[in-house]
Amino acid sequence: METLWIWGVLRSIYTLSFSQECHPQLLENIDFPGTDIKFVYSPDANHCQQLCTQDPACLYFTFVRADWTEDDRHFYCYLKSSPSGQPNKRTPLQGVTSGFSLKPCSPDPEPCLPQLYHNIDFTGADYRTLFTADYEECQRVCTQDPTCQFFTFVNAAFTSEKIRYKCNLKFSWAVPIIPNIQTKFDAVSGFSQRAQTTKGSKPVCEGKLFPSTDIPGNDILVVRAASPEHCQALCSAHSSCTYFTFVSENFDCHLKDNQNVMVLKSIQGSTSGLPARFCQLDNSWARIPFEDRDFPLNDIRFELLDDADSCEKACTDDPNCQFYTYCVTDTPDTMNGRRCYLKRAITMPAPPKVTKLANVVSGFQLRNCVHRSVPLTHRLLGWS
Repeated sequence: METLWIWGVLRSIYTLSFSQECHPQLLENIDFPGTDIKFVYSPDANHCQQLCTQDPACLYFTFVRADWTEDDRHFYCYLKSSPSGQPNKRTPLQGVTSGFSLKPCSPDPEPCLPQLYHNIDFTGADYRTLFTADYEECQRVCTQDPTCQFFTFVNAAFTSEKIRYKCNLKFSWAVPIIPNIQTKFDAVSGFSQRAQTTKGSKPVCEGKLFPSTDIPGNDILVVRAASPEHCQALCSAHSSCTYFTFVSENFDCHLKDNQNVMVLKSIQGSTSGLPARFCQLDNSWARIPFEDRDFPLNDIRFELLDDADSCEKACTDDPNCQFYTYCVTDTPDTMNGRRCYLKRAITMPAPPKVTKLANVVSGFQLRNCVHRSVPLTHRLLGWS
């Protein structure tokens, strides 16, 4: 009975995320207390709303603004959800802004973020620094560098003269990161084929792999990958990854950074390799379904379909779906046979921390803003 109840709650959440009306308006000085999923940093309420939209479970949010005075929490974006799809309470509170996910509004999967933030620092995630004449030039550099997702520029009035005019380019994942991968019989998982369409004019290349090889040490991050080729693609997308090791037993993808030496060690069950920097990796690996593989979590919704091919097509046809898991038959503890779970992860630029800092300017890359002069929220509200 408990299992069936859980599935009932999940089903109601999946249904709610698509049956709710579109509510793009922001509610100033209104708090939605409780029902938090998690908090992340965000520079403003519009960005917080986009984060909520891309988080599969988030249905509404509360953002703590810069003018909040009750404590030192500023730029906190609280992502929230409930079985009803609505906040349990709406409370007047100075210094916060609340709103709803844009999932029912057919949002852009890659939103344009043109806003500049004066006297706000996007702390951390630096991978390259240089000096530029002004913040406009810093933003242009960030936009032209495919690795850069956001930046902070130090202007001419900054206290320390030594770092004035410094442009700090910063990294966050622009590709979906699967939170977990498990072996599961009668499950098939894979990726949206829409996401595998080659962008840009880079030549296609084959990456270098070293089978049955480990490169010990120098780890900067461990993420999950479905295959050595998937791990290689993640290494190629990371600003600091110089090589990697994939462990097939637990699907761990060890991203490593050492630009001076690379020591190869023979070991079964591991595959190591090098990233691709100036070419488009052959992505044929992402076109093949992974049998007996489950990508748990990050569900957008599920559909009842007859086979894994139909599930892959459903994911490809949905612009918000990035990867999927299809359950072939029922398992002893759940009744989930023929269920196609469509999934996604947050891929929009998101600073690891946002703080107040005088005489700096922060912002995002504008690569997603080509032919998009008006943000989604403004279009929905009829603003020009």
